[in-house]
Amino acid sequence: MTKCVCDAVFDSRHAVVDEAPTSPAWMAVFSLAMGVFGLLTAEYLPASLLTPMATQLGVSEALAGQAVTVTAVVALFAGLLVPGLTRAIDRRWVLLGFSMLMIASNLLVAFSSSLAVLLVMRVLLGIALGGFWSMAAAVAMRLVPAALLPRALSIIFSGIAVGTVVAVPLGSYLGELYGWRSAFIAAAAVGTVTLVFQSLTLPPLAPRRPARLRTVLEVLLRPGIALGMLGCILVHSGHFALFTYIRPFLESTTGVGPLGLSLMLLGFGVANFIGTLLAGWLLERNPRGVLVLMPMLVGLAALALVILPASVPGQAVLLAVWGMAFGGVPVAWSNWVARAVPDQAESAGGMVVASVQSAIAAGAAGGGVMFSFSGIDGVFIAAAVLMFLAALLIALRVRVEAPAPGAAAGAALHL
Repeated sequence: MTKCVCDAVFDSRHAVVDEAPTSPAWMAVFSLAMGVFGLLTAEYLPASLLTPMATQLGVSEALAGQAVTVTAVVALFAGLLVPGLTRAIDRRWVLLGFSMLMIASNLLVAFSSSLAVLLVMRVLLGIALGGFWSMAAAVAMRLVPAALLPRALSIIFSGIAVGTVVAVPLGSYLGELYGWRSAFIAAAAVGTVTLVFQSLTLPPLAPRRPARLRTVLEVLLRPGIALGMLGCILVHSGHFALFTYIRPFLESTTGVGPLGLSLMLLGFGVANFIGTLLAGWLLERNPRGVLVLMPMLVGLAALALVILPASVPGQAVLLAVWGMAFGGVPVAWSNWVARAVPDQAESAGGMVVASVQSAIAAGAAGGGVMFSFSGIDGVFIAAAVLMFLAALLIALRVRVEAPAPGAAAGAALHL
């Protein structure tokens, strides 16, 4: 048993050294950040357009919110299966294929005639989303030297923060001016720009270390990984239960108009971007503390939104606290996994996608159930409780040792 563990550690370190380049390809890294931005834009648009989508399609807001659920469920399975199904294909072409699926999905959603058709078109986005996320960290490891991996991951995941700043409020604004379909057409345009930039900057990436579903399960069974992933799932479930139904909450509590709503979501996005930048600095000093603090702050903000007297300025401040706290979540968990399992980067990526997307699906679906039975306040209270449970689990059972600078494989997770 000891020999197997030692061999695994040796193989892990050897894999990272062997596959890391000697000089960084920063333009290719930025192209991946653009891919993150485009995918997040498409995935989050229903959250900012839920009311007009539901009205025009003749369904309830809770049912319209399942556009997020469908994408997340498909992405869950895509993250596990796509790396293995495409294991013989150059990763550059696979990533370009994801961008093309993203463009197609947005255009087809824009011209959907019913919710059923729209949900089917969101399946294409789910495939692109799950496949891209499963490969992002593995591709980053092949674009920059090992010592620069944390910086590369921060750049890639900054696409999430930029998307939150721009996509959600802009989607709400475009939806109000030109109808919700125009926002998806704009998202398709973003996808087209992303496709061109990636085609010009991504180098050939011959497939290495075939990823299989069995390998994902083996990674999950490594000491400490399963409980860490449970914490990740709880945090993302709580966030997306809140975020999917943020527009109905703000409209029902303060009666904020379209312009005010767009500005409040813009404030959320700006704070999210700041939180992403702060996360990189804080993670170098206290990674465990960051993992605990983020869900605690989101949970407190959610409870305060329900309990405190409703006012536009007060809710704007609470949204900013929430956005800043959640800004570091993708960076923190992805950095943790990349360092914990560097020898099976694509398999670990598939595991993260499965965890996060199952959380998104659970959050959106569970939020819909709570919305139907206990109203919007019930959604926010339940999500806050979930965030506190996640923080408690991480505080009591998950401990991450800060790795030595530049040692991508040097971090260890202890339970």
